[in-house]
Amino acid sequence: MNHTRLHWVFIAGTAAAVGIGTAFGTRAFTQLVDSKLPDARGIASFNRPGTITLLSSRGRVIQKLGPATRDKVRPGGMPLIVQQAFISAEDRRFFQHDGVDSWGIARAIVTNVRQGAIREGASTITQQLARIVFLSQDRTITRKLKEAALSLKLERQLSKQQILEQYLNHVYLGSGAYGVSDAAWIYFSKTPDQLTIPEAALIAGLPPAPSIYSPLVNPGLAIKQRALVLNRMVQSGWISRDAAKTASESPLALKPATPKYFNSAAPYFTTWVAKELPKLVTPEQLEVGGLKVRTSLILDWQFKARDVILENAPFDTEGVMVSIEPDTGLVRVMVGGRDFSKSQFNRATLALRSPGSTFKLFPYAAAIDLGLKPETIVVDAPRCWNGYCPRNFGKKYFGKISLADALKNSLNTVAVQLQDTVGFDAIIKTANQFDIGTNRPLGKYYPMAIGAYEQTVLDMAAAYAGVANRGMFIKPTPFEEIRGPEDHVLWSRRVDGFRGRRALDIDVADTMNWMFQRVVSGGTGIAAKLEDRQVAGKTGTSEGARDLWFIGSIPQLTTAVWFGHDNNRETKSNSGQAAWAWKQYMLQIEKEIPIQTFPPKPVLNRPWRVPGKEELKITENETVYAGRKHEDEPTDSSGVIELVPQAPSLGSPFPQLRPAPAPPLRESAQTLKRNWLKPKIQAR
Repeated sequence: MNHTRLHWVFIAGTAAAVGIGTAFGTRAFTQLVDSKLPDARGIASFNRPGTITLLSSRGRVIQKLGPATRDKVRPGGMPLIVQQAFISAEDRRFFQHDGVDSWGIARAIVTNVRQGAIREGASTITQQLARIVFLSQDRTITRKLKEAALSLKLERQLSKQQILEQYLNHVYLGSGAYGVSDAAWIYFSKTPDQLTIPEAALIAGLPPAPSIYSPLVNPGLAIKQRALVLNRMVQSGWISRDAAKTASESPLALKPATPKYFNSAAPYFTTWVAKELPKLVTPEQLEVGGLKVRTSLILDWQFKARDVILENAPFDTEGVMVSIEPDTGLVRVMVGGRDFSKSQFNRATLALRSPGSTFKLFPYAAAIDLGLKPETIVVDAPRCWNGYCPRNFGKKYFGKISLADALKNSLNTVAVQLQDTVGFDAIIKTANQFDIGTNRPLGKYYPMAIGAYEQTVLDMAAAYAGVANRGMFIKPTPFEEIRGPEDHVLWSRRVDGFRGRRALDIDVADTMNWMFQRVVSGGTGIAAKLEDRQVAGKTGTSEGARDLWFIGSIPQLTTAVWFGHDNNRETKSNSGQAAWAWKQYMLQIEKEIPIQTFPPKPVLNRPWRVPGKEELKITENETVYAGRKHEDEPTDSSGVIELVPQAPSLGSPFPQLRPAPAPPLRESAQTLKRNWLKPKIQAR
């Protein structure tokens, strides 16, 4: 007898020992080891190592990661023909044995010894299920004994139908298919109830060697296995010989499909989830798997947002949309580009783009915090700061104008004047409170006020959400809850999430929201106006219209829209397109959000103060230069405050960004002409 035959005789002898032990000492053996075996009823929560299920906020599956059964058949829903095919192929005495089939073992011994190879399996369906869920695939006597004991326990704790259904939902069937439902979809693009007799027989023939018998790998071997299963179905009395003959002669008729939930329904969002998840769970928890992650995403909104970006992106630009719930930080929508299949780069979280005039939130908020008011009158006129000459959109200047109207019309010169009046430090501190500039420090250069420092859409959306939340900033998160394999909670936003921090005083935030409402009701953001509810928002356009922004809020939701080219080409459009896209999105979801109003404009009683200088009270007949009172200057009764720059004492490697001593109040025409010819950054 050659070595191979000896090998099979040894395996057969081991199996026989298990069968004999089962036949004559089942009860004693079971009682001895039963207390040390896992509870078979836990099989209902079985997950293979490394599996992760990502769910939407409303419980819909977004994606399944790892070797997971992606689609299960519910109890009582497994088609009869599928059950019959698997019983015929794998365990003809399934309804007669108690978990281990002594007669089946004996039959397999005879068949396999005669042929010198394994031609017939001895493991029952119950044993296979025990091995899949609780044991390894090692071929050892110890493992076989454990398998037998677990099978007996399974049979005591579960019904035959429950065992069969669990097996059919978990058995590996090749080509990434775990369970019958996955296999029906991957091979035939069908659900189990749509399978024909030859299709069910083909799938039932896969378990002995699923990677080899897969019809996508070896169609010839798959056909032979199908014929074998059909013959056994005839022997079991499930089908007639004529039906088996017809089925054997039928073509494979494969119609391959990607496994369900293999691809993400929101791929840009789930790439962000994959990056953030290791921050909340351990490597061991990820490895063990069985994680169910309920994310913040509202899938219906996500699909609507994606369609809006595709339909409204001007001149084939890329587009981004992010929606955040201000009072929780939950990211309800994240569209990171037009087409994930063409570009996996998530522009929502990774692309650094000039925020344009959306950055004006910070100099205006700092100015209000330090004592200026929306009614404060400033002078809007061309002015240069040591070679840096910001200009308004369309080179239009208003002269004397209130701060509220300056923001409404997105006047760049006023934003830069505010920056010099309150100082760089006050603006940077305000931005930092919203996590802007904490990872990429903001430099003290004049163009900062109008968006020279690039930011991500997610970060800017989170900052505006903090303002909508009356100054309470909550870091954006994609997670609501994370549960482990036993369905216990590993992390919960309500218990473990970021509680938020006070970024602006309530009266400052309410003032900013009031001014942002005027931007939408009659200013640069009018394209975003909704007829039945208040909208607070701001447009932003970088130089050359390379970046088009609109960030708008209703009290319960803040949404940022961005359009632009990856190579930073000019868009040949304007920020009104982003505002319009914002509106198209909101019109589709607003019915799900109750109408609420922002708090009314507050009464501000803050004394004017400049960091490092004593507090001053501004009267109607005083003109203030950089926080210094000049009673001898000619004024009228209009309460004009001419904001003249303070000179920071630092240098810059960029000539157009170089800060320098404050220029005289009134520059010569020659100086203005010369400075207009230098490089400029404009934003709106």
